[in-house]
Amino acid sequence: MRTEEEKKMQKITDFPDKTLLIIDDDNPLRDRLARAMEKKGFKVVQADSVKTGIIQAQNVPPAFAVVDLRLGDGSGLEVVKEIHRLKKDSRVVMLTGYGNIPTTVAAVKAGAIDYIPKPADADDVENALLASPESKAIPPENPMSADRVKWEHIHRVFELCNRNVSETARRLKMHRRTLQRILSKRSPK
Repeated sequence: MRTEEEKKMQKITDFPDKTLLIIDDDNPLRDRLARAMEKKGFKVVQADSVKTGIIQAQNVPPAFAVVDLRLGDGSGLEVVKEIHRLKKDSRVVMLTGYGNIPTTVAAVKAGAIDYIPKPADADDVENALLASPESKAIPPENPMSADRVKWEHIHRVFELCNRNVSETARRLKMHRRTLQRILSKRSPK
């Protein structure tokens, strides 16, 4: 038996244009998400910067887009504005590890339909992209706990710092020994 929210949920097969532009400078995350979204039926194009994202959007305005807020060469909001200018009905979701109210408002004003904090899985992204415009996306069945989100963030920064504990601790503004204790523990549920 489908819930009322699931009935409002559209499927990718309902759309004639299945193009999805994923713009994120985190290469492993972008590649993983691209593979997962292709399995779900999207025709995925990837970009790793504002510049390449805008070029991709100008070449083939996407029906769907997932755009990271902070990219190496600027703000993903620039890409959202350009996609919205090129194709008004494009469904754009902002993806970021730096969620706050002002950036959420700016993303929606620029044309985004939803805003998902990192780390997000393919199901969360699909739900946000395919939710009918008058309803919200279906909330995740088993969302990550706050402890798990914190653990994921710490490990992501650790990897970005080339597994250098001192540099990671400095960037996270925490004591090196505290960080070492966190890194030595298993991930929370």
